[in-house]
Amino acid sequence: MTGLLVVRPGALTTVQDRGRPGHAHLGVPRSGALDAAAYALANQLLGNAPDAAALETTLDGVGLRALAAVTVAVTGAPCSVRAAGRPVAWGAAVRLPAGAELEVGRAESGLRSYVAVRGGLTVPPVLGSRSTDLLSGLGPPVLSAGMLLPVGSAAPDPVPAADACALPGAPSQLLLPLRPGPRADWFTAASLAGLWRSVFRVSPMSNRIGLRTEAGAPLVRAREGELPSEGMVLGAVQVPPDGLPVVFLADHPVTGGYPVVGVVPPGPALDAAAQARPGVPVRFVRAR
Repeated sequence: MTGLLVVRPGALTTVQDRGRPGHAHLGVPRSGALDAAAYALANQLLGNAPDAAALETTLDGVGLRALAAVTVAVTGAPCSVRAAGRPVAWGAAVRLPAGAELEVGRAESGLRSYVAVRGGLTVPPVLGSRSTDLLSGLGPPVLSAGMLLPVGSAAPDPVPAADACALPGAPSQLLLPLRPGPRADWFTAASLAGLWRSVFRVSPMSNRIGLRTEAGAPLVRAREGELPSEGMVLGAVQVPPDGLPVVFLADHPVTGGYPVVGVVPPGPALDAAAQARPGVPVRFVRAR
């Protein structure tokens, strides 16, 4: 039988692919890998389909045992990788013999690593995706010891060349391009002007749902009262009553009642947000 047995699940390891966009009208978030570029590279290294499911680890990696010989690749946050007790390459395809254990270590920088296997993880899809959604509970459960992860058949095509070092490293400062609106008018002009000068920090309360900030100058409302719930998108920057921005990530709710001061467009900035550890400075800059 081809598959991976979870020996050590790590702090938070989930199955992720490119997510399930297009279901917001059903109340279903997008989900999917937070660092889209690192996830895509892991599949590219193995010749997988672009939407093949892989693992997303958080900070302290994962331990897996191969039930049959497989080929794996680890990308995202740099970390030590060991196969059958021996050091092997990060950011490259690695053959794992039957019965051998793959140990993906603690992130040396950044936060999230991606572990792909040739053939992809073939857990049952839900609404067209194999992603674990922490908010709605859709998709496979968070990894636990003893869980069996089925692996699909490897593609016969040759594996293309790819350079893991071409991706940017973990940010020492997170610069988030922001398109103001749709509720920027809920905040004072002075507060909005200060947003471009303020330096926030990534809060330890951040997760796959949203990157929370702390420190920095809180945004001050120009309007009182409550805002009726309205649709939310990936990258929306919502401002709760404490005035400290929250950047919505892949598992964000599809509606919300706090005003959205602006939106961070999908792309490299949100990939960087996936690797920003608590305490990393955060600045908002005007999107071009």
